[in-house]
Amino acid sequence: MEVLYFQFFEFIIEKLSGPGPELAKPEKRMDPTGIVLVAGATGGVGRRVVDILRKKGQPVRILVRNEEKARKMLGLDIDMIVGDITKESTLLPEYFKGIRKIINATSVIVGPKEGDTPDRAKYSQGIKFFEPEIKGDLPEMVEYVGMRNLLNAVKGSVGVRNGKVLFGIEDGMFKELPWGALDDVVMGGVSESMLLMDPTSGEDGGPAGLFKGNVSTANNGGFTSIRTKNFPVAEDLSAYDGVELRLRGDGRRYKLIVRTSRDWDTVGYTISFDTIGGKWQSIRLPFASLRPIFRARTVFDAPPFDPSSVVSLQLMFSKFEYDGKLNPTFVEGAFQLPISCIRAYLKEPIIPRFVHVGSAGVTRPERPGLDLTRQPPAVRLNKELGFILTYKLKGEDLIRESGIPYTIVRPCALTEEPAGADLIFDQGDNITGKISREEVARICVAALDSPYACDKTFEVKSVVPFSEPFKIDPENPPPEKDYDVYFKELKEGITGKEFLEKSPVPV
Repeated sequence: MEVLYFQFFEFIIEKLSGPGPELAKPEKRMDPTGIVLVAGATGGVGRRVVDILRKKGQPVRILVRNEEKARKMLGLDIDMIVGDITKESTLLPEYFKGIRKIINATSVIVGPKEGDTPDRAKYSQGIKFFEPEIKGDLPEMVEYVGMRNLLNAVKGSVGVRNGKVLFGIEDGMFKELPWGALDDVVMGGVSESMLLMDPTSGEDGGPAGLFKGNVSTANNGGFTSIRTKNFPVAEDLSAYDGVELRLRGDGRRYKLIVRTSRDWDTVGYTISFDTIGGKWQSIRLPFASLRPIFRARTVFDAPPFDPSSVVSLQLMFSKFEYDGKLNPTFVEGAFQLPISCIRAYLKEPIIPRFVHVGSAGVTRPERPGLDLTRQPPAVRLNKELGFILTYKLKGEDLIRESGIPYTIVRPCALTEEPAGADLIFDQGDNITGKISREEVARICVAALDSPYACDKTFEVKSVVPFSEPFKIDPENPPPEKDYDVYFKELKEGITGKEFLEKSPVPV
């Protein structure tokens, strides 16, 4: 067992003899507003998504390969990342700062072998059959490698369902922090504390950090605390809603203090929390409830808490609350608080952070007993088209395995018809039909704000058959849909891969 311990004067020494000006420069703070990224924004679905989001007043950033085309189509003032998902070097994580949600409408380009018009009219009509071929990058690069690159680039900005571990078990290893004691000895008191790592004091006999010590009011003291050294690189927690502590309580009230400045004696964003004696519990502390405190006094003109620049954490047990108030649970003597995990969390109900436009049919090419003559061209010609559906499915799997809250929308054949037809939502990858790009765009935007769409995979089509064009009467347009009605009926875990468990698709 190792005691991570250092006293106040060691902090002072570090402060005075620490990094020079080059390393000590304050980090540039990014805009924390919730931007929606639209990848593939110049495509048939993507550009409609951008239009809907703008009309809602939602900040939008786009990811495209062709800047000139994008500005001509979407306006000179569009917030843009020029990058290529097939090239990891063009997707630097700093480009995605401030992005909280993503609609991914990128796709491999398919077109008629005999050629198409400059505006891809043959492809866009979506109804009349043409002999297809891949145009440009192969499916493996776009649908699989590109998906992997995009997910890696955005994960830090949008967050993951299980949160970001700061202290505790992560990937089978215990992630520690450099805690040190900061007790009332700095003002003449005699209290003392430490953070002791113990391999068996955690829940179910696992490891935990023990915040333990002895607190005394002698010499006008009355507090103990442990504080981390400043993190080498500030933690960006802006994708999350607060900090969760997993601990075994002792019936006392403690404080968590979060700092965003590398200066030693500065404002700490603080919140008190009560524990239940003898019980393991998860305590969630919302960022919105943190209050700026300096030497136990509220700083009313302090800047708002910036979760994108967290540089240190502190845990405290004190006689004092804030602004002259006292801790009602304070008692002198020995204490011990086992802590198994500190992590940033997403608040419930969790909503999708990554909405992906896929394709119906991705599980069908090698499905046993399927009559391919009754399937769409992409299913029949999967191998000839570079295993397009196989790699689309592999890309979907990357999303499901990423930990990012997601929705995967699998439209049937896309058309330029207007939105408004009655719809069929299904799961298991069985339906065929058509659906308008405008309708798909509306579904994607609705999914971003719906907990009912979270972690769901589904197919969707119009009830109108291919043989009947769908039109609307401008004088009597159909009512807007409440897509939650459809999302509520969907179930997690249904992908259509159930049919392939004993028949893997060769690649």
